[in-house]
Amino acid sequence: MDDIDEELNEIKREIVESRGLVIKTNNLTSALAADLRTITKRQQSFERTAFLNSAFVFVLFVGVVIGSVYVAWNARVDSMGREGKEAKDKADRAQQELEALKKQVGERTAAESAAGSYYELIRAGRRREVIDGHKKMRELPLSRAEQAFFNDAVEQAKNELSIESYQAGREHVRGGRWNEATKALEESISLSATGSHTPSAELELARALRKLNRAKEAIPILSRLSESSPNPEILDDATFLLAQCLDDTQAYNDARSTYRSFIRRFPDSPLRNEAQMALEELKLKK
Repeated sequence: MDDIDEELNEIKREIVESRGLVIKTNNLTSALAADLRTITKRQQSFERTAFLNSAFVFVLFVGVVIGSVYVAWNARVDSMGREGKEAKDKADRAQQELEALKKQVGERTAAESAAGSYYELIRAGRRREVIDGHKKMRELPLSRAEQAFFNDAVEQAKNELSIESYQAGREHVRGGRWNEATKALEESISLSATGSHTPSAELELARALRKLNRAKEAIPILSRLSESSPNPEILDDATFLLAQCLDDTQAYNDARSTYRSFIRRFPDSPLRNEAQMALEELKLKK
């Protein structure tokens, strides 16, 4: 009996212990389940955060890539635009240079044609036309050598015509045709102001002016010739004629001074006696 009671008690004790273990196990299981749920929630939150972070990083990366591509594209577009503009500017400059070259070639061709025609005038000895056409030739794009050649030809034509006019003027002077002489001599001087015959032409012009009662116009010419003429052979004639013109214009004091200067400067002149006689006559004038 006692053994049975002990076994029963033992069984009860084991049942109680087993129940306690079951309860304890249930508690542990519940705690483990709660921990698992917590861990699961944390894991889900972490995964969601990680996903969001990854998505943000991806979006940011895509934005950076797109921005970089946009900047690079704009830079490329700008570069191509500048290159296109530079190419267009070069093409425009090339076109302008081509047009300028065509214009120069056209002008040069026209200048060569005009120069050829002008040269024919020189060869033909048409001096008037050579002189008249020289101004137009100076405006053409000719070389320095061509311009120098034409300049020399014009100067020669002017000198030749000036000598012809001078000779014609002298013929008119000898014939007493004073108006014609004046025109011819003025033309001679205008054509060649520095020719070797020019001082003689000026002297003859002054003589013709005096004959036309235009002594006042002759005085400036003779004053210059009597002081510093390039031709010393006409100094005495110019000085004597100057004194006569001063006498004609009633500038008696100046006339007397000029006659005295003439007598002093040219003691061997064949006009010396005539100058002395004129000076004596002037002494009677006031």
